[in-house]
Amino acid sequence: MFENITKRMTDIFGGMRGKSRLTEDNIREGLREVRKALLEADVSFRVVKDFVNAVTEKAVGQDVIKSVQPAQQIVKIVYDELVVVMGESDTSIPFAEDGPTVIMMAGLQGSGKTTTC
Repeated sequence: MFENITKRMTDIFGGMRGKSRLTEDNIREGLREVRKALLEADVSFRVVKDFVNAVTEKAVGQDVIKSVQPAQQIVKIVYDELVVVMGESDTSIPFAEDGPTVIMMAGLQGSGKTTTC
């Protein structure tokens, strides 16, 4: 999912070359595509709405670093916000002291749940 969103955003924001600032007009179209991609991935509407608002707030008016293209910078902002929404990764497994440890596998179709199990 992240790779798909990243590719879509890079394609959308590729037209921002030569811009020195990220403005709401610059990113509105791209965030519309991000919103659509997240909703297609069955993310809750409220979560998507809050996510897009947070990205817009962080991105609008931010100076573009000279060595980074605006498209790359907005992709980084979106990635950082996705990490905040989903939480930091925790790879530890709390094993049950008695009996079997139950692990629930959840994910999109075709994401490798059965293969992993």
